[in-house]
Amino acid sequence: MPLIDRLEFKKVSALGQELGTQDSRAAILGVPINASTMDETIEGVEKLILTGEPHIVVTADASGIVIAQEDPELLAIYRSASWVTADSNGVVWALRRKGIGTERVSGVDVADRLFALSAQKGYRIFLLGSSPGVAEEAAERIRLKYPGCNIVGTRHGYFPSDDDALVAEEVAPFEPDILLVAMGIPRQEKFIAATQEIIKAKVAIGVGGTLDVMSGRVKRAPAIIQKMKLEWLWRTLLNPKKFSKAKTLPKFASLVLRNRE
Repeated sequence: MPLIDRLEFKKVSALGQELGTQDSRAAILGVPINASTMDETIEGVEKLILTGEPHIVVTADASGIVIAQEDPELLAIYRSASWVTADSNGVVWALRRKGIGTERVSGVDVADRLFALSAQKGYRIFLLGSSPGVAEEAAERIRLKYPGCNIVGTRHGYFPSDDDALVAEEVAPFEPDILLVAMGIPRQEKFIAATQEIIKAKVAIGVGGTLDVMSGRVKRAPAIIQKMKLEWLWRTLLNPKKFSKAKTLPKFASLVLRNRE
């Protein structure tokens, strides 16, 4: 691993030591991944909330890691995040090649668990992203599924990056403990990083198409498809626009096989 990668990895791992996860970090193409279970992830995220300071949590899939290889800003965000999950079977495979066993911890599943946690403990959640109306529909369905879930606000994600600070000023008064941003990679991660000091959410997470799923507008793959590790194919068949994302999978595999870190 190049010296700069080792320095960045050491910096990101410092919080892992504080949270007791220092042994669960491994770098995949320069991105430090927490090789953690879903339960460990939720426990770690709650510890981040309880610090009272703003943190970024990343759910890193193969496409995001590929994009980060040519996007220094995104790579820096991944490296500085307080927690990075393995959000694709490709990333799980890459970790296992290093002898590190883990499970997939997807953004939609993390969000679902955080909604349940909010219902139990009252954590304030703000939903930001997707097309107009989706976040509101998702909030309604989530409250029915988890009575007491404390969703304090919603807003669509159809605005230019030039308006990021203005939107952040709209969100900040809601004082969210958890900010879920559904704008796709890398837009959501860059929005979170650029506005972190304005919104000051204890934990901010980019969750891609999660709100579309939670609203019921998009159906998640059946359990059997998920078990077969073909959810990416299901999403691509339902939405051909995702083909460009699917094309990154062979590139990810090639990069991992050629990488000697």
